[in-house]
Amino acid sequence: MTLIIYLLTAILLFTSVFLVFVVLMQRAKTDGGIGAAMGGGSMESTFGAETGNVLSKATINAAIIFFVVSFLLYLSHIYQSKHHETGDVRLPTVVAPAATTPAPAPLTAQPAPVEPKK
Repeated sequence: MTLIIYLLTAILLFTSVFLVFVVLMQRAKTDGGIGAAMGGGSMESTFGAETGNVLSKATINAAIIFFVVSFLLYLSHIYQSKHHETGDVRLPTVVAPAATTPAPAPLTAQPAPVEPKK
């Protein structure tokens, strides 16, 4: 189960980075901003007039993958916590009973004798 959790975590990490880059590559409505700096102009020459549709579809697909993998990772953590062996957490078992000798009685302090006043 740990291997599945590591695999889902790696997929979630790559999907997150991809989603951030796809969102940053999209052009703003004013045709400026960071989308142009991240290659928004070259995207139009690569994909043609359908650049917005390609980036929008990539964003939607990456978001769906992100949420599905996040949910699966959540379920796998719940499954692991319910079925996890607590081998090292248990208290040790007692093999032999403890000695039954009584403890010595505590010494009580005796008041000092009072001398009569002269």
